[in-house]
Amino acid sequence: MNEEVNSLETLQALLEKEIGVLLYFSTPTCNVCHALKPKIAAEFERHFPKIKQVFIDSTLTPEIPAHFQVFSVPTILVFLEGKEFARESRNVSVPKLTDHIGRVYNLLTS
Repeated sequence: MNEEVNSLETLQALLEKEIGVLLYFSTPTCNVCHALKPKIAAEFERHFPKIKQVFIDSTLTPEIPAHFQVFSVPTILVFLEGKEFARESRNVSVPKLTDHIGRVYNLLTS
């Protein structure tokens, strides 16, 4: 469930509309970003199918990471019901992140 976002306005509308949104900030030169992205995508599709996944190239739309105060990559932001719920940067533990989100996600979707 990947969403194409090309402006801050489009992203804001998505955050208001969806029950959950994952923002994954990366750059083309970030090797860690490229290694982590498929793991995050697979785990979120498996555990959190109602959370939209948005992958943002910070070099193409610098106003989006600036708005969310993202200064390093990879950075993952998870919004639930329009509010930032989780923020992870650089050293991301996928199991820890999914465990943290799982409790609230199950309450929201059950």
